[in-house]
Amino acid sequence: MIHVLLVFGTRPEAIKLSPLIRQLQSDKRFRVSVCVTAQHRGLLDQVLEVFRIVPDYDFNLMTPGQSLAVLSGRILESLAPVLSAAKPDMVLVQGDTTSTLCGALAAFQARIPVGHVEAGLRTYDFDHPFPEEMNRVLTTRLAALHFAATEGAAEALRRERVAENRIFVTGNTGIDAALYVRDSLVEKRISSGLSLALDESKKLILVTAHRRESFGVGFEEICSAIGELAGRSDVEIVYPVHPNPNVQDPVNRLLRGHPSIHLISPLGYVEFLDLLRRAYLILTDSGGIQEEAPSFGKPVLVLRDRTERPEGVAAGTAELTGNSDRGRIVAAAERLLDDPREYARRSAVHNPYGDGRSSARISDAIYSFFKQ
Repeated sequence: MIHVLLVFGTRPEAIKLSPLIRQLQSDKRFRVSVCVTAQHRGLLDQVLEVFRIVPDYDFNLMTPGQSLAVLSGRILESLAPVLSAAKPDMVLVQGDTTSTLCGALAAFQARIPVGHVEAGLRTYDFDHPFPEEMNRVLTTRLAALHFAATEGAAEALRRERVAENRIFVTGNTGIDAALYVRDSLVEKRISSGLSLALDESKKLILVTAHRRESFGVGFEEICSAIGELAGRSDVEIVYPVHPNPNVQDPVNRLLRGHPSIHLISPLGYVEFLDLLRRAYLILTDSGGIQEEAPSFGKPVLVLRDRTERPEGVAAGTAELTGNSDRGRIVAAAERLLDDPREYARRSAVHNPYGDGRSSARISDAIYSFFKQ
């Protein structure tokens, strides 16, 4: 059996790795260990509970306000003895977080091959997103296997001279997870427990925004745009607000108390997807939501200047609005709110990021790597 150790620490990583963990656990070719850094404690635990995953190693490293340098050092220090004791054949990391980079670096230093799930995303700007763009570039240099969600991501890896036989276009495992939950909700096999009272006569705009690149002026403009849109009589807005004070402070100062805006705590994964399927339009700076929304037929306005997921923009399901121009955000949203033909065109796009079979492709690629 091939022993695979998965290292992750945030909710987005957990969402995208949980289907893969379940796939590997059901495959007799593999032995699976799970290590969580708990870079995001509560948000991570919500996803682990949904997919019934119990970590073998839990570092519980979340500390309010800790710097990236301190977090990186703590992850590396905690991982070294785990890798020494567990002796996995491969370490899998996902995406572009601090846990991703440190998991890959610790495995590389222990001379253990690294598999990078969702490899090849690029904006080619190390400040957007920060620090994620540098994390993913460095992880590429450390990895032995590269699981690209799309052909565009694979081509980015080829341009960086990654060997063709180490690149696998698999689709995105996040779509595996989203489709499973979507179908379970529709078929009433699960209930989200979402208790938010919404006005069904209004168009629901779902907002998520939390990235460091928007701290300061960016959040001021985003909140101003949300406030203007909330002034429409046909709109209701729900914004699950990230706990970071750099997000909480401007959001509460500028939006708290508005009758058409629900500022709520971050939702569990199933609750959030239930809200996503009920929404009319999404405003987000999240990469994962850019990928999930097309599976629910929801247009996305991306509150960033650049995206490492250009496939959605090219297909028409997503539009870049930036995060520093209130008027641009409002205009893009009102075009979708007021033009039924434009909305229909943008909501009918086939999801370019996956078909729900990504985890099986990754498990086969790992097996082939060890049996070649």
